Amino acid sequence: MTSVATPTLQASALADLLVAADLRGHFTHGLNRLEMYVNDMVKKVCAGDATPVIIKESVSTALVDGKNGLGPVVGNFCMDLAIQKAKQTGVGWVCAKGSNHYGIAGWYAMTASKQGLMVESSLNSDCAIRTNPIALAAPGEKGDDFVLDMATSVVSGGKVEVACVKGEDVPAGWALDRDGAPTTNAERALDGYLLPLGGDETHSGYKGFGLGMMVEIFCGILTGAPYGSNIRDWTRTDRPADLSQCFVAVDPSFFAPGFEGRMTDLMNHCRNMEPEAPQKPVLVAGDPERLHMRKVEQEGGITYHINQINNLWKLAKYLDVTPLQP
Repeated sequence: MTSVATPTLQASALADLLVAADLRGHFTHGLNRLEMYVNDMVKKVCAGDATPVIIKESVSTALVDGKNGLGPVVGNFCMDLAIQKAKQTGVGWVCAKGSNHYGIAGWYAMTASKQGLMVESSLNSDCAIRTNPIALAAPGEKGDDFVLDMATSVVSGGKVEVACVKGEDVPAGWALDRDGAPTTNAERALDGYLLPLGGDETHSGYKGFGLGMMVEIFCGILTGAPYGSNIRDWTRTDRPADLSQCFVAVDPSFFAPGFEGRMTDLMNHCRNMEPEAPQKPVLVAGDPERLHMRKVEQEGGITYHINQINNLWKLAKYLDVTPLQP
C-alpha cells in the first residue's frame, strides 16, 4: 500500500485488518482483497492519506465524513468515537459517509468488546443491496466473546471471488447470473447477483432481504449518502465508492450487572447441547474463528491456496515490491 502512495499509518491500519481476517479464517476479506485496495489507489478513487472529520455530534451520536479515506481508517475512527461516547452516556451511535470497503465487520465490534462493550457494526455495499454485512460482538467472561460477523446475503461476495481464484464452482443456491438464472459457475455468479440470506421465497429469502434493507437504513439512508442502486458498482473505479458505515456501542454496565457472566452462561448452554454428530459439537458465533486461530498457531502461520499466493506474487511484481521472506 505504501508503494501506491498510502501513508504508513493508514497502510498499517489496513494491513492489521487484512491479516486479522485471514487469521480468523475469513479469507474472503483478507489478502484476497488487497488488490482491490491497491487498485483504488492506483485509479485515484480513494484518498489514502485522508483523515475523517466529525460533521455534527451530540453527547451520544455523531455523523462523520470519511473524506473518501480507506475503509479501515474511517471505521477505526468511528469505532473509537462510539466507544468514547458509550463509556460516557451508555450508548454511542456513530455513522459515516464518504468511506470505502472496511473489511470484516467483526474487526470493529471486537475492538469494543475487548473493552467490555457490546457493539453492532455494519456497512452498505453496492448494486441494490448486495451483501450489506453486519456484526455484533458481546463480551463474555475471560475473553470468551460472542462475535457474529455475517453478510445479509447467502454468502459474502468474497466467497465467490475465492472460488474464482481456486477455479471451483459455487454451490447451488448462492447466486444468480446477470440474466437472473441460477448458476454454479463462479465467474457468472461474480458478474451476477448474490441471493439474500435464506435464498428464494420458499426458504424465507425475504428475511435476508429485510436485513439487508435494515443495514441500508442504518448506513446510506441515515447518513444522507448514496444507497441501494445509487452506489457505484464495486467492479468500477471511475468514481469514489462513497460507502457508509454504522457503529452502535452499548456499555452493559449502564444496565443490569453481571452481563459477561450471563453471556458466557448462554453460550455454554448452547455448546453443551447434544450435537447431531459427536464429531461436530454445537458452536456459537466466534467459535469457528477461535478454532481457526488455534489451527494457525499450531501450524506456525496462515496457510494460503497456491493460486492466491501466485496472484500476490504477480501483484508484488506489478508494484515492483520485493516480498519479505519469512
